[in-house]
Amino acid sequence: MSIATKVQGAIEKASWIRRMFEEGAALTARYGAENVFDFTLGNPAVEPPEAFRRELRKLAEQPIPGMHRYMNNAGYDFTRKAVAEFLAEQTGVAVTASHVVMICGAGAGLNVVFKTILNPGEEVVILTPYFVEYKFYVDNHGGTTKEVWTDRDTFQPDVAAIEAAIGPNTRALLINSPNNPTGVVYPAETLAAIGAMLERKQKELGRTIYVISDEPYARLAFDGNKVPQAFNYIRNSIVVTSHSKDLALPGERIGYLAANPAMDDCALFMEGAVFCNRVLGFVNAPALMQRLVAGLQRESVDVGEYQHKRDILYNHLTDLGFHMVKPGGGFYLFPQSPLEDDVAFVRKALEHNILLVPGSGFGAPGYFRIAYCVAMDVIERSLPAWDKLAKDVGL
Repeated sequence: MSIATKVQGAIEKASWIRRMFEEGAALTARYGAENVFDFTLGNPAVEPPEAFRRELRKLAEQPIPGMHRYMNNAGYDFTRKAVAEFLAEQTGVAVTASHVVMICGAGAGLNVVFKTILNPGEEVVILTPYFVEYKFYVDNHGGTTKEVWTDRDTFQPDVAAIEAAIGPNTRALLINSPNNPTGVVYPAETLAAIGAMLERKQKELGRTIYVISDEPYARLAFDGNKVPQAFNYIRNSIVVTSHSKDLALPGERIGYLAANPAMDDCALFMEGAVFCNRVLGFVNAPALMQRLVAGLQRESVDVGEYQHKRDILYNHLTDLGFHMVKPGGGFYLFPQSPLEDDVAFVRKALEHNILLVPGSGFGAPGYFRIAYCVAMDVIERSLPAWDKLAKDVGL
Protein backbone atom coordinates (compact mmCIF):
# COMPACT_ATOMS: atom_id res chain seq x y z
CA MET A 1 0.00 0.00 0.00
CA SER A 2 1.46 3.36 -1.04
CA ILE A 3 -0.30 5.61 1.50
CA ALA A 4 -1.02 5.30 5.24
CA THR A 5 -3.80 2.87 6.15
CA LYS A 6 -5.39 5.50 8.42
CA VAL A 7 -5.46 8.04 5.61
CA GLN A 8 -6.96 5.56 3.17
CA GLY A 9 -9.72 4.79 5.66
CA ALA A 10 -10.32 8.50 6.25
CA ILE A 11 -10.65 9.14 2.53
CA GLU A 12 -13.32 6.47 2.27
CA LYS A 13 -15.27 7.91 5.21
CA ALA A 14 -14.99 11.61 4.38
CA SER A 15 -15.38 11.80 0.63
CA TRP A 16 -19.13 12.38 0.25
CA ILE A 17 -19.08 16.12 -0.38
CA ARG A 18 -16.21 15.97 -2.84
CA ARG A 19 -17.58 12.83 -4.47
CA MET A 20 -20.91 14.51 -5.14
CA PHE A 21 -19.14 17.65 -6.33
CA GLU A 22 -17.28 15.53 -8.88
CA GLU A 23 -20.56 13.87 -9.90
CA GLY A 24 -21.84 17.38 -10.58
CA ALA A 25 -18.94 18.13 -12.89
CA ALA A 26 -19.67 14.96 -14.85
CA LEU A 27 -23.39 15.75 -15.10
CA THR A 28 -22.63 19.32 -16.19
CA ALA A 29 -20.40 18.04 -18.98
CA ARG A 30 -23.16 15.66 -20.10
CA TYR A 31 -26.30 17.81 -19.76
CA GLY A 32 -25.06 21.41 -19.58
CA ALA A 33 -24.72 23.65 -16.53
CA GLU A 34 -28.25 25.05 -16.93
CA ASN A 35 -29.71 21.56 -16.39
CA VAL A 36 -27.71 20.55 -13.29
CA PHE A 37 -28.51 21.74 -9.76
CA ASP A 38 -25.51 21.36 -7.48
CA PHE A 39 -26.27 21.90 -3.78
CA THR A 40 -23.23 20.03 -2.43
CA LEU A 41 -20.55 22.51 -1.47
CA GLY A 42 -20.66 25.48 0.90
CA ASN A 43 -18.90 27.63 -1.67
CA PRO A 44 -20.64 31.05 -1.79
CA ALA A 45 -21.73 32.26 -5.23
CA VAL A 46 -22.04 35.84 -3.98
CA GLU A 47 -19.18 38.29 -4.47
CA PRO A 48 -17.27 40.07 -1.68
CA PRO A 49 -18.59 43.49 -0.59
CA GLU A 50 -17.54 46.51 -2.62
CA ALA A 51 -15.45 47.69 0.33
CA PHE A 52 -13.19 44.66 -0.13
CA ARG A 53 -12.63 45.39 -3.82
CA ARG A 54 -11.98 49.05 -3.03
CA GLU A 55 -9.30 48.19 -0.46
CA LEU A 56 -7.79 45.59 -2.79
CA ARG A 57 -7.49 48.14 -5.61
CA LYS A 58 -5.92 50.65 -3.23
CA LEU A 59 -3.24 48.19 -2.14
CA ALA A 60 -2.55 47.13 -5.72
CA GLU A 61 -2.19 50.72 -6.90
CA GLN A 62 -0.35 52.00 -3.81
CA PRO A 63 1.74 49.06 -2.56
CA ILE A 64 3.34 49.34 0.87
CA PRO A 65 7.05 48.44 1.01
CA GLY A 66 7.48 45.07 2.71
CA MET A 67 3.78 44.23 2.53
CA HIS A 68 4.45 40.64 1.43
CA ARG A 69 7.05 39.78 4.06
CA TYR A 70 6.76 37.69 7.21
CA MET A 71 5.32 39.25 10.32
CA ASN A 72 4.75 38.12 13.91
CA ASN A 73 3.37 34.56 13.77
CA ALA A 74 0.22 35.80 15.50
CA GLY A 75 -0.41 38.25 12.67
CA TYR A 76 -0.11 41.98 12.13
CA ASP A 77 -0.64 43.93 15.34
CA PHE A 78 -3.00 46.38 13.61
CA THR A 79 -5.17 43.56 12.23
CA ARG A 80 -5.38 41.80 15.58
CA LYS A 81 -6.23 45.14 17.22
CA ALA A 82 -9.04 45.71 14.71
CA VAL A 83 -10.45 42.23 15.37
CA ALA A 84 -10.18 42.71 19.13
CA GLU A 85 -11.96 46.06 19.01
CA PHE A 86 -14.80 44.52 17.02
CA LEU A 87 -15.12 41.58 19.44
CA ALA A 88 -15.04 43.92 22.45
CA GLU A 89 -17.74 46.05 20.82
CA GLN A 90 -19.92 42.99 20.16
CA THR A 91 -19.47 41.30 23.54
CA GLY A 92 -18.63 43.99 26.06
CA VAL A 93 -15.64 41.82 27.03
CA ALA A 94 -12.20 43.44 27.30
CA VAL A 95 -10.66 41.64 24.32
CA THR A 96 -7.28 43.01 23.17
CA ALA A 97 -4.88 42.15 20.37
CA SER A 98 -3.05 39.84 22.80
CA HIS A 99 -6.11 37.54 22.74
CA VAL A 100 -6.18 37.18 18.93
CA VAL A 101 -4.22 35.07 16.43
CA MET A 102 -4.80 35.50 12.69
CA ILE A 103 -5.23 32.12 11.00
CA CYS A 104 -5.52 30.48 7.56
CA GLY A 105 -9.28 29.98 7.80
CA ALA A 106 -11.38 28.27 10.47
CA GLY A 107 -10.14 24.76 9.61
CA ALA A 108 -6.56 25.84 10.27
CA GLY A 109 -7.67 27.60 13.43
CA LEU A 110 -9.32 24.48 14.81
CA ASN A 111 -6.16 22.49 14.14
CA VAL A 112 -4.12 25.14 15.95
CA VAL A 113 -6.44 24.98 18.96
CA PHE A 114 -6.46 21.18 19.12
CA LYS A 115 -2.68 20.98 18.86
CA THR A 116 -2.43 23.56 21.64
CA ILE A 117 -4.77 21.93 24.16
CA LEU A 118 -4.88 18.17 23.52
CA ASN A 119 -2.78 15.51 25.19
CA PRO A 120 -2.79 12.09 23.51
CA GLY A 121 -6.09 10.28 24.00
CA GLU A 122 -8.00 13.23 25.44
CA GLU A 123 -11.60 13.66 24.30
CA VAL A 124 -13.42 16.37 22.42
CA VAL A 125 -17.21 16.24 22.63
CA ILE A 126 -18.86 17.04 19.29
CA LEU A 127 -22.56 17.54 18.66
CA THR A 128 -24.33 15.44 16.03
CA PRO A 129 -24.97 16.34 13.23
CA TYR A 130 -21.45 17.73 12.85
CA PHE A 131 -19.22 19.18 10.15
CA VAL A 132 -17.57 16.26 8.45
CA GLU A 133 -13.95 17.32 9.11
CA TYR A 134 -14.18 17.71 12.90
CA LYS A 135 -13.21 14.13 13.70
CA PHE A 136 -10.18 14.28 11.45
CA TYR A 137 -8.99 17.57 12.95
CA VAL A 138 -9.12 16.07 16.45
CA ASP A 139 -7.41 12.88 15.28
CA ASN A 140 -4.63 14.98 13.70
CA HIS A 141 -3.48 15.87 17.20
CA GLY A 142 -3.89 12.56 19.01
CA GLY A 143 -7.32 13.23 20.44
CA THR A 144 -10.54 11.24 20.31
CA THR A 145 -14.10 12.40 19.74
CA LYS A 146 -17.26 11.59 21.63
CA GLU A 147 -20.49 12.22 19.71
CA VAL A 148 -23.56 13.58 21.50
CA TRP A 149 -26.80 13.90 19.56
CA THR A 150 -28.64 17.20 19.60
CA ASP A 151 -32.41 17.17 20.11
CA ARG A 152 -33.69 15.38 17.00
CA ASP A 153 -36.75 17.63 16.71
CA THR A 154 -34.89 20.94 16.96
CA PHE A 155 -31.17 20.14 16.52
CA GLN A 156 -30.55 22.24 19.64
CA PRO A 157 -27.87 21.05 22.10
CA ASP A 158 -29.05 18.60 24.76
CA VAL A 159 -27.20 20.02 27.77
CA ALA A 160 -28.03 17.05 30.01
CA ALA A 161 -26.67 14.63 27.41
CA ILE A 162 -23.51 16.72 27.02
CA GLU A 163 -23.01 16.68 30.80
CA ALA A 164 -23.44 12.91 30.88
CA ALA A 165 -20.78 12.54 28.18
CA ILE A 166 -18.15 14.60 30.03
CA GLY A 167 -15.64 12.60 32.03
CA PRO A 168 -12.13 12.77 33.48
CA ASN A 169 -10.62 12.57 29.98
CA THR A 170 -12.69 15.38 28.43
CA ARG A 171 -10.66 18.36 27.29
CA ALA A 172 -13.13 20.32 25.14
CA LEU A 173 -16.63 20.73 23.77
CA LEU A 174 -16.87 21.88 20.15
CA ILE A 175 -19.97 23.88 19.16
CA ASN A 176 -20.97 25.43 15.84
CA SER A 177 -23.68 28.10 15.55
CA PRO A 178 -25.20 28.81 13.07
CA ASN A 179 -24.69 25.15 12.50
CA ASN A 180 -23.36 23.25 9.52
CA PRO A 181 -25.31 21.21 8.39
CA THR A 182 -28.60 22.14 10.13
CA GLY A 183 -28.60 25.96 10.04
CA VAL A 184 -29.87 26.24 13.62
CA VAL A 185 -28.69 29.03 15.91
CA TYR A 186 -27.97 28.23 19.57
CA PRO A 187 -29.85 30.71 21.80
CA ALA A 188 -28.30 32.63 24.66
CA GLU A 189 -30.06 30.54 27.30
CA THR A 190 -28.50 27.38 25.88
CA LEU A 191 -25.01 28.88 25.92
CA ALA A 192 -25.63 30.04 29.49
CA ALA A 193 -26.75 26.54 30.50
CA ILE A 194 -23.63 25.04 28.89
CA GLY A 195 -21.45 27.58 30.70
CA ALA A 196 -23.03 26.85 34.10
CA MET A 197 -22.84 23.09 33.56
CA LEU A 198 -19.16 23.27 32.64
CA GLU A 199 -18.32 25.33 35.72
CA ARG A 200 -19.81 22.49 37.81
CA LYS A 201 -17.99 19.79 35.86
CA GLN A 202 -14.65 21.58 36.00
CA LYS A 203 -14.88 21.84 39.78
CA GLU A 204 -15.94 18.21 40.02
CA LEU A 205 -13.14 16.94 37.76
CA GLY A 206 -10.46 19.44 38.73
CA ARG A 207 -9.52 20.30 35.15
CA THR A 208 -10.16 22.97 32.52
CA ILE A 209 -12.71 22.04 29.87
CA TYR A 210 -12.69 24.39 26.92
CA VAL A 211 -15.58 25.32 24.68
CA ILE A 212 -14.42 25.91 21.12
CA SER A 213 -17.01 27.93 19.23
CA ASP A 214 -16.63 27.43 15.47
CA GLU A 215 -18.28 30.55 14.03
CA PRO A 216 -17.75 31.05 10.28
CA TYR A 217 -21.50 31.68 9.81
CA ALA A 218 -21.97 33.98 12.82
CA ARG A 219 -22.77 37.06 10.70
CA LEU A 220 -25.35 35.16 8.62
CA ALA A 221 -28.32 35.29 11.00
CA PHE A 222 -31.87 35.68 9.70
CA ASP A 223 -35.14 37.36 10.65
CA GLY A 224 -33.41 40.29 12.35
CA ASN A 225 -31.71 38.11 14.95
CA LYS A 226 -28.11 38.10 16.15
CA VAL A 227 -26.03 35.07 17.04
CA PRO A 228 -25.25 35.06 20.80
CA GLN A 229 -21.56 35.38 21.66
CA ALA A 230 -19.85 32.52 23.51
CA PHE A 231 -17.63 34.92 25.49
CA ASN A 232 -20.69 36.30 27.27
CA TYR A 233 -21.77 32.93 28.66
CA ILE A 234 -18.81 30.53 28.77
CA ARG A 235 -15.66 31.48 30.66
CA ASN A 236 -13.22 28.98 29.13
CA SER A 237 -14.24 29.74 25.56
CA ILE A 238 -12.27 30.09 22.35
CA VAL A 239 -13.80 31.54 19.19
CA VAL A 240 -12.55 30.28 15.83
CA THR A 241 -13.89 31.91 12.70
CA SER A 242 -13.09 32.88 9.14
CA HIS A 243 -14.15 35.47 6.59
CA SER A 244 -15.01 32.76 4.08
CA LYS A 245 -18.73 33.32 4.47
CA ASP A 246 -19.32 36.81 5.86
CA LEU A 247 -17.00 38.42 3.28
CA ALA A 248 -17.37 35.62 0.67
CA LEU A 249 -13.62 34.88 0.66
CA PRO A 250 -13.41 31.07 1.01
CA GLY A 251 -10.44 30.72 -1.31
CA GLU A 252 -8.38 33.35 0.51
CA ARG A 253 -8.13 31.35 3.77
CA ILE A 254 -8.25 34.19 6.26
CA GLY A 255 -9.76 34.21 9.75
CA TYR A 256 -8.84 34.44 13.42
CA LEU A 257 -9.01 32.66 16.73
CA ALA A 258 -9.67 34.58 19.93
CA ALA A 259 -9.52 33.51 23.56
CA ASN A 260 -11.86 34.77 26.26
CA PRO A 261 -9.71 37.00 28.50
CA ALA A 262 -11.34 35.33 31.54
CA MET A 263 -10.11 31.89 30.48
CA ASP A 264 -7.87 29.79 32.74
CA ASP A 265 -4.20 30.42 31.92
CA CYS A 266 -5.20 32.59 28.98
CA ALA A 267 -1.71 33.98 28.36
CA LEU A 268 -0.25 30.47 28.29
CA PHE A 269 -2.92 29.31 25.84
CA MET A 270 -2.16 32.24 23.54
CA GLU A 271 1.56 31.52 23.67
CA GLY A 272 0.80 27.93 22.73
CA ALA A 273 -1.54 28.93 19.90
CA VAL A 274 1.06 31.23 18.33
CA PHE A 275 3.66 28.47 18.57
CA CYS A 276 1.30 25.88 17.04
CA ASN A 277 0.31 28.26 14.24
CA ARG A 278 4.00 28.26 13.27
CA VAL A 279 4.93 24.60 13.71
CA LEU A 280 1.84 23.29 11.92
CA GLY A 281 3.26 25.02 8.87
CA PHE A 282 0.77 27.86 8.55
CA VAL A 283 3.54 30.20 9.86
CA ASN A 284 1.20 33.17 9.54
CA ALA A 285 -2.09 34.01 7.87
CA PRO A 286 -1.74 35.54 4.36
CA ALA A 287 -0.21 39.01 4.67
CA LEU A 288 -2.30 40.64 1.93
CA MET A 289 -5.57 39.34 3.34
CA GLN A 290 -4.65 40.46 6.86
CA ARG A 291 -4.16 43.99 5.57
CA LEU A 292 -7.48 43.92 3.74
CA VAL A 293 -9.72 42.48 6.48
CA ALA A 294 -8.34 44.81 9.16
CA GLY A 295 -10.65 47.54 7.90
CA LEU A 296 -13.56 45.25 7.05
CA GLN A 297 -14.55 43.86 10.44
CA ARG A 298 -17.94 45.59 10.26
CA GLU A 299 -18.58 44.67 6.62
CA SER A 300 -20.59 41.68 5.42
CA VAL A 301 -22.29 40.22 2.39
CA ASP A 302 -26.02 40.85 2.08
CA VAL A 303 -27.61 38.50 4.60
CA GLY A 304 -31.02 39.24 3.13
CA GLU A 305 -30.03 37.43 -0.06
CA TYR A 306 -29.37 34.23 1.87
CA GLN A 307 -32.60 34.61 3.82
CA HIS A 308 -34.51 34.98 0.55
CA LYS A 309 -32.91 31.81 -0.81
CA ARG A 310 -33.73 29.97 2.39
CA ASP A 311 -37.35 31.01 2.19
CA ILE A 312 -37.78 29.97 -1.44
CA LEU A 313 -36.39 26.49 -0.89
CA TYR A 314 -37.83 25.95 2.59
CA ASN A 315 -41.35 26.95 1.53
CA HIS A 316 -41.27 24.99 -1.72
CA LEU A 317 -39.87 21.81 -0.19
CA THR A 318 -42.14 21.82 2.85
CA ASP A 319 -45.12 22.32 0.51
CA LEU A 320 -43.95 19.21 -1.34
CA GLY A 321 -43.90 17.22 1.90
CA PHE A 322 -40.27 17.37 2.96
CA HIS A 323 -39.75 17.78 6.72
CA MET A 324 -37.00 19.97 8.17
CA VAL A 325 -36.13 22.48 10.89
CA LYS A 326 -36.25 26.02 9.55
CA PRO A 327 -32.70 27.43 9.69
CA GLY A 328 -31.98 30.54 11.71
CA GLY A 329 -28.77 31.32 9.86
CA GLY A 330 -25.96 30.08 7.64
CA PHE A 331 -26.84 28.68 4.24
CA TYR A 332 -27.83 25.05 4.71
CA LEU A 333 -31.06 23.06 4.96
CA PHE A 334 -31.04 19.61 6.56
CA PRO A 335 -34.29 17.82 5.72
CA GLN A 336 -35.27 14.29 6.69
CA SER A 337 -34.77 11.84 3.87
CA PRO A 338 -38.12 10.58 2.54
CA LEU A 339 -36.37 7.23 1.98
CA GLU A 340 -35.03 5.38 5.00
CA ASP A 341 -31.66 5.11 3.27
CA ASP A 342 -30.36 8.66 2.83
CA VAL A 343 -27.67 7.50 0.41
CA ALA A 344 -30.32 5.85 -1.78
CA PHE A 345 -32.31 9.10 -1.72
CA VAL A 346 -29.29 11.15 -2.77
CA ARG A 347 -28.69 8.73 -5.64
CA LYS A 348 -32.36 9.07 -6.63
CA ALA A 349 -31.92 12.86 -6.66
CA LEU A 350 -29.03 12.42 -9.08
CA GLU A 351 -31.50 10.97 -11.59
CA HIS A 352 -33.11 14.43 -11.60
CA ASN A 353 -29.72 16.19 -11.81
CA ILE A 354 -30.00 17.40 -8.21
CA LEU A 355 -26.77 16.99 -6.24
CA LEU A 356 -27.05 16.68 -2.46
CA VAL A 357 -24.98 15.28 0.41
CA PRO A 358 -26.35 12.41 2.53
CA GLY A 359 -26.74 12.98 6.25
CA SER A 360 -24.51 9.96 6.87
CA GLY A 361 -21.59 12.21 5.98
CA PHE A 362 -22.46 14.38 9.01
CA GLY A 363 -22.99 11.48 11.42
CA ALA A 364 -26.77 11.67 10.86
CA PRO A 365 -28.19 8.90 8.64
CA GLY A 366 -31.75 9.56 7.51
CA TYR A 367 -31.17 13.21 6.54
CA PHE A 368 -29.59 15.09 3.66
CA ARG A 369 -27.93 18.50 3.29
CA ILE A 370 -28.73 21.27 0.82
CA ALA A 371 -26.18 24.09 0.44
CA TYR A 372 -28.24 27.00 -0.89
CA CYS A 373 -25.32 29.42 -1.28
CA VAL A 374 -25.67 28.91 -5.04
CA ALA A 375 -26.84 31.55 -7.52
CA MET A 376 -30.53 32.46 -7.31
CA ASP A 377 -31.22 31.24 -10.84
CA VAL A 378 -29.96 27.76 -9.91
CA ILE A 379 -32.52 27.61 -7.10
CA GLU A 380 -35.33 28.87 -9.31
CA ARG A 381 -34.50 26.49 -12.16
CA SER A 382 -34.26 23.56 -9.74
CA LEU A 383 -37.84 23.81 -8.46
CA PRO A 384 -39.44 21.69 -11.24
CA ALA A 385 -36.76 19.04 -10.67
CA TRP A 386 -37.62 19.00 -6.94
CA ASP A 387 -41.28 18.53 -7.90
CA LYS A 388 -40.39 15.47 -9.98
CA LEU A 389 -38.10 14.08 -7.28
CA ALA A 390 -40.79 14.44 -4.62
CA LYS A 391 -43.26 12.54 -6.82
CA ASP A 392 -40.64 9.90 -7.59
CA VAL A 393 -40.12 9.11 -3.89
CA GLY A 394 -43.81 9.08 -3.03
CA LEU A 395 -44.32 12.46 -1.36
